[in-house]
Amino acid sequence: MFGENLTLGIVITAALIDAVNPCVLGVLIFLIAFMTRVFKSPRKIFLGGLLYTAVVYVTYLFIGFGILKAALSADLAAIFYWIAALIAIGAGLFEIKDYFWYGKGFSLQMFPGAAKRIKWYVNRIEAVEGRHPLILFLTTAALGVFVVLVELPCTGAPYLAILGLLAKGKYALAVPFLLIYNFVFILPLIVIISLAYLGTSSERLEIWRKKHRALMRLFIGLFLVCLGFYMIYSLNPVF
Repeated sequence: MFGENLTLGIVITAALIDAVNPCVLGVLIFLIAFMTRVFKSPRKIFLGGLLYTAVVYVTYLFIGFGILKAALSADLAAIFYWIAALIAIGAGLFEIKDYFWYGKGFSLQMFPGAAKRIKWYVNRIEAVEGRHPLILFLTTAALGVFVVLVELPCTGAPYLAILGLLAKGKYALAVPFLLIYNFVFILPLIVIISLAYLGTSSERLEIWRKKHRALMRLFIGLFLVCLGFYMIYSLNPVF
């Protein structure tokens, strides 16, 4: 632990909330359908899924390190903390809105045009299907990096809030918390990949996601609003 305002429980909860975001699960299920077509065998699908997950872990981790290092190096920890708290509250309210009016008005989603770009990349990867398997795995890994970057507007609020909390301490002390956060973040991805390996079709997974996506948004929203107000309250500001 470091500081009164950050506990392992908050880190783990935020990571799980981040991981069950409909954006994250939707893209992963889409990629499982793609991997089912190109890898064909369950073993290769599983390996491709694990590679994708590993790339997501490393990319998300480096983004966190970069943002945290920049905030601390520029001596902007206090400002960054407030920004992260306010973004958490705002993002949470939009997520709660989607529970009642899903997709209506402004919603947190990937960068404009990202979904079409992902499909374009997937089609390009399928074009090299008959070539060396290593090329197929490398292009899948590159896709993982791209997906993480374009998903940030949809998934980044919990991560940003945790980074704001971590910015109140020293960089070296924040490292284990970031490692834990990102490990927990990929666990649901591994579960879904394992279900696909065991024979669960991407169609069934997508039906489940659509059935529960509004509820997922609600839980994410409530957590973000509570976390944002907790961050502000913990400062004991004088109004």
